[in-house]
Amino acid sequence: MTIQEAQERVDAWIKRYGVRYFSELTNMACLTEEVGELARVMARRYGDQSFKAGERADLAEEMADVFWVLLCLANQTGVSLTEALEASFEKKTRRDAERHKNNPKLQSDAE
Repeated sequence: MTIQEAQERVDAWIKRYGVRYFSELTNMACLTEEVGELARVMARRYGDQSFKAGERADLAEEMADVFWVLLCLANQTGVSLTEALEASFEKKTRRDAERHKNNPKLQSDAE
């Protein structure tokens, strides 16, 4: 599925099952909440915290939840995430073409 297809599928789902989009501000709060849930799983799986009894640990599900709300926000605000990602690649390539290769902090990991 392409990013555009994902945006279209979310839009169709919202129209069929969700009645309407939440407001942009509500969805921004939802995005923040979902990122927090992802951060919790990351901290427990890869960081120093441990899981609590009965706590969910589905990293993929949390990432998908973040992506879902981001797709909603893009749809609501008229943003094509495909175009935005292409522009981001161009910007990062222009800005960082040599920067990371020349960063001594990254050299030890590459060896």
